[in-house]
Amino acid sequence: MAHLILASSSPRRKALLLQLGLDFDIHSPDVDESVYKHEQIDRYVLRLAQSKAQAVLSLYPQATVIAADTSLVFADQIIGKPASKQHAFEIWTLLSGQKHEVLTGVCVANAHQLLSTVVRTEVEFQALTLSDMEAYWATGEPLGKAGGYAIQGIAAKYVTRINGSYSNVVGLPLHETIQLLDRLDQCS
Repeated sequence: MAHLILASSSPRRKALLLQLGLDFDIHSPDVDESVYKHEQIDRYVLRLAQSKAQAVLSLYPQATVIAADTSLVFADQIIGKPASKQHAFEIWTLLSGQKHEVLTGVCVANAHQLLSTVVRTEVEFQALTLSDMEAYWATGEPLGKAGGYAIQGIAAKYVTRINGSYSNVVGLPLHETIQLLDRLDQCS
């Protein structure tokens, strides 16, 4: 495999790839993450993953690039990172006792080929009390996390079920990423 670059500064994505024993560098591209009017969410995460991969590949044309974009979706709306404690509580009130989806667009690319996919995972939360929310906010973990939670952290105790890829919810669906890398290697 050619020189591998992760097109992300996410510590979670880095940790997931390290878990697989991969040797890679990191280069986080500056890509406009605005959602286009009427853009479907699966198209949005796929477009961003592909844009990130192409941006890094333009700088390192001999490399193989892994790029991803993850969004949390509830009622067909992207739920971003909480901007404040009040915003986090609003998000958790929506997710409380409900199912939501985590979608990740994954793209692997080299100078010859670009392969991508979208992975969906359904996550169900228990009903959250105000006390649960206060206690979780006090941990500091919700800051900077889509949906205001980290499934690999303390928030795991609020998740009653997932249907799909756990690593997708963390930020990078490993099985699908490796499958794309294997296909890229076979075609190169």
